[in-house]
Amino acid sequence: MPHIQITLLQGRTPEQKRKIVERITQVMVEESGTKKEGVTVSFLEVSQADYASAGVLVLDRNKS
Repeated sequence: MPHIQITLLQGRTPEQKRKIVERITQVMVEESGTKKEGVTVSFLEVSQADYASAGVLVLDRNKS
């Protein structure tokens, strides 16, 4: 029973999340043989002040 946690910046709409969940679930079913009912997905949304890439906070990168 796999669980997938997706960490992403805040701001996605419920519709975007629905599409992500549907596609991620389908990939797990196809590639691992897991039943659809056994796949769970959660989102961990973080602010731009709490997420960094290449050593720079996204908040600071977006100021440029």
